[in-house]
Amino acid sequence: MTELATMDFHPQPQPGEARPWAFPAPERGTLDNGLTVLRCHRPGQQVVAVEVLLDAPLDAEPAGLDGVATIMSRAFSEGTDKHSAEEYAAELERAGATLDAHADHPGVRISLEVPASRLAKGLGLLSDALRAPAFAESEVERLVRNRLDEIPHELANPSRRAAKELYKQLFPATARMSRPRQGTEDTVEKIDAAAVRAFYDRHVRPATATAVVVGDLTGIDLDELLGETLGAWRAATGQPRPVPSVAADDTGRVVIVDRPGAVQTQLLIGRVGSDRHDRVWPAQVLGTYCLGGTLTSRLDRVLREEKGYTYGVRSFGQVLRSAPDGTGVSMLAISGSVDTPNTGPALTDLWTVLRTLAADGLTDAERDVAVQNLVGVAPLKYETAAAVAGTLADQVEQYLPDDFQATLYRQLAATGTVEATAAVVNAFPVDRLVTVLVGDAAQIKEPVEALGIGEVTVVAAE
Repeated sequence: MTELATMDFHPQPQPGEARPWAFPAPERGTLDNGLTVLRCHRPGQQVVAVEVLLDAPLDAEPAGLDGVATIMSRAFSEGTDKHSAEEYAAELERAGATLDAHADHPGVRISLEVPASRLAKGLGLLSDALRAPAFAESEVERLVRNRLDEIPHELANPSRRAAKELYKQLFPATARMSRPRQGTEDTVEKIDAAAVRAFYDRHVRPATATAVVVGDLTGIDLDELLGETLGAWRAATGQPRPVPSVAADDTGRVVIVDRPGAVQTQLLIGRVGSDRHDRVWPAQVLGTYCLGGTLTSRLDRVLREEKGYTYGVRSFGQVLRSAPDGTGVSMLAISGSVDTPNTGPALTDLWTVLRTLAADGLTDAERDVAVQNLVGVAPLKYETAAAVAGTLADQVEQYLPDDFQATLYRQLAATGTVEATAAVVNAFPVDRLVTVLVGDAAQIKEPVEALGIGEVTVVAAE
């Protein structure tokens, strides 16, 4: 007791006042070579994230060479005019940096993460990859072989196979969106170093590219660093490519990709909607989250908790391509998997959920939970520089204003239950959904036909 009596007890710490949070706004600029730069100073973020967007969309790939954009993106880190592939990898490692790249419908994106103390080195390596990639025949041949090895594994994956079929069903065969992003065996095997170099020469140039730099820039003369690195990248000037309009057929129908003996059925139900320029987007995001955005959403509550058909079903909206005039397309989809015998009952209950939404609407409680999950956790979602850079790059890619994300959060918080209900009902009309099922056709075709949700077609799994 004597010891306790003489101890110095400090008052219990009290919580401070909550500080308002908003998605960070970037500063814009242009280098002498025409490269657009967005920068965002984030104190404390000692790992700097850099995103470079190249105007080399998939629809620019030459006929019969689907996948050349992917091979090019992977080849950027396989050597330059200064370093072999092995040397380049070693230099990245010495700088504590990572470099990734991928190709998608809007274009090619290269992502660099590097400690702020080694930003100059990291930007130099990135600049070398963009300015003078080696595209050595041996490295391109290896990347092609690797890609060919990946394709059978993708076709064997039920979710990937379902996605391939859905895009094929929704878009006309002449549209690049109807075909796999990274190419097929027939197209990839035709790609060589000359094809990669030709695609690079035609589409990769600073005047049509954008770089996003996010991190703690204290004590860093970013203008000087960019001038010495990415600013040294020179190429012919060019104009951004026009974005082609894409039609889609969302006539209600069912396609079964036959997998004899499958114990589960992969579900992918989708259609095409407008992109983020549409004024209904915030309400659609909120309503879609209420429908299937989390474990507590309506689809999960019915199909997982009440019926036990699945480990989880999700609904989502994903922008595919946007145009400068504010038009574009997004994929609106519901995905999940159920055990084979319950494929029919699960689809019955799923359609019942959609019809209930149209008849009775969402509840205020569902709306409130969605707002809290989408808006309330935003500061945690953007703790890293990479998360901020990725979102800013998405905005550039989709021709959105720099304050789009900040405005979106305000709109989500202000969206009411009625508006969210109307948006999600319009997003998933029960008679305008293309349903792809990857499973055992012998077991699921008859019960699915009995549902009357559209004509049922069976295709081979390949």
